[in-house]
Amino acid sequence: MAVATTADDRATVVGSRWWRPRVPATVGYLAALVLVTSIFSVLSDSAQSNVVLHASTNLHNLLQGRIVTLLSSALVIGDVGVAWLIMPMLACLLALAELRFGALHMVRVFLAGHIGATLLVAAGLWVAIEFDWVPASVRWSEDVGISYGAMALIGALVFVVPRRSRIPWATGWFAAAVGGVLLGQTFTNVGHLLAFCIGSAVGYGMIRTKDPVTRPFTKVELALLATSAVLAGAVLFG
Repeated sequence: MAVATTADDRATVVGSRWWRPRVPATVGYLAALVLVTSIFSVLSDSAQSNVVLHASTNLHNLLQGRIVTLLSSALVIGDVGVAWLIMPMLACLLALAELRFGALHMVRVFLAGHIGATLLVAAGLWVAIEFDWVPASVRWSEDVGISYGAMALIGALVFVVPRRSRIPWATGWFAAAVGGVLLGQTFTNVGHLLAFCIGSAVGYGMIRTKDPVTRPFTKVELALLATSAVLAGAVLFG
């Protein structure tokens, strides 16, 4: 049986499609980051320090059972100026990943890199402290931000770059991450390398278990990819 539709019905459908974002996970996460950063920016220096210390995934917080920091740390960027600078670039990376992977896969990769690298770094620091390789004060180091999740997404993009570019993409960024470790020599640099490896492993896993996305990049996606590369370079060497 045919159902008649009116002009108002069609307008409602078109309108609902117009406002609904193509990248809802990206929009939601960026909105949360903007809100948190806006509030964070008006706090006093001492209040900002307290927020960072409570949201940080440092060894002290993790050993105290503050597991919620594994999520809260991804919503706080300790330097407000840096936060406003990198959020547009992060939006490009998240949007590209969501367009090519889908929202669920994008979130999984981001969290796998963010949480996985955090826990691996924490385990390494615990061992280093136990053997007196690093000072015990490292337990209270600040460890917040989006960089681990971002590097995981950079690694996972191997799933969507053209076949001939997969090895150069993976090896090039791996070498850059190793270079960041050698130059920076901090546990955060090690975390970036670990997050990239986690993301790359997830990307190769997706290649083996499902058909890779083979459609060519659009001009918009190429621009998003280029901006994502700039963000990755800033994360590794900034």
